[in-house]
Amino acid sequence: MQVLPFAAALAVLLALPAPSAAATPAKTAAAAVPADEFEGDPYRSLPWSDMRKEFLGGGKAVFDSRVQVQGPAFAEDPMNVPISVKVDPALGPVQRMVLLVDRNPIRKVLEYQPVTALPAIAFRFKLEQASPVRAAVQTQDGLWHVGGTWVDSAGGGCTVSGATRKDGSWTQTLGEVSGRLFTAAPGNAEASFSRLRVRVMHPQDTGLVGGIPAFYVNKLSVRDGKERELARLLSFEPVSENPVFSFDFATPPEGGVFVVGSDNNGNRIASKVE
Repeated sequence: MQVLPFAAALAVLLALPAPSAAATPAKTAAAAVPADEFEGDPYRSLPWSDMRKEFLGGGKAVFDSRVQVQGPAFAEDPMNVPISVKVDPALGPVQRMVLLVDRNPIRKVLEYQPVTALPAIAFRFKLEQASPVRAAVQTQDGLWHVGGTWVDSAGGGCTVSGATRKDGSWTQTLGEVSGRLFTAAPGNAEASFSRLRVRVMHPQDTGLVGGIPAFYVNKLSVRDGKERELARLLSFEPVSENPVFSFDFATPPEGGVFVVGSDNNGNRIASKVE
């Protein structure tokens, strides 16, 4: 075995290439830090990542306090949980709103396009267990802004029949529409908008009760007296029986309000709200 003189050995060591930056301890430690599996979700809900991909098309989403979701801290009646969504005007024009419930067996509750209405809606839905309830709002740049609230509940709202299904009375009232348009008093600057509250009689079966297939209102369109569309709504199985929706407008619709739509069996809905 040949032993190199000290000077020669030192020269060999100095000629060796320096360790790459990727192999430095700092880089190795950084690589070992796991990514945020909750994607910044304030509720740290494991389903959120898959929900964003499935219902928001995988688009970029940010959690934004300007999307205000209000609901009860505890839902005493899990078949009728009131939720309202309002978007701060500072967010800019809204293309659509998607309402999601993480821990429901059917997570998508409704999708709303304000068209010319204000970006606000109120309704009731069925809750299967305690869960985050979210509103994802898409602005014109394609970005999703997400707000939410936590609703606790004993649960079971999605897997039991409604009252009209149990007594059979839904057959006499199916598709009937009632409602009222509320307008602010002249000079009332604090309430300078109109609100339409409308109820559609329907059993809203989720399809999760044995022997009863899914049967629910799936489309509603709000129009003025000139047949111009003001708001468009797609609703799904978790919306409550005999659903009630509230829509807001900056000014009263011209010529009255008409509500048209259908359910998933093709039954038509059409009515003028006086």
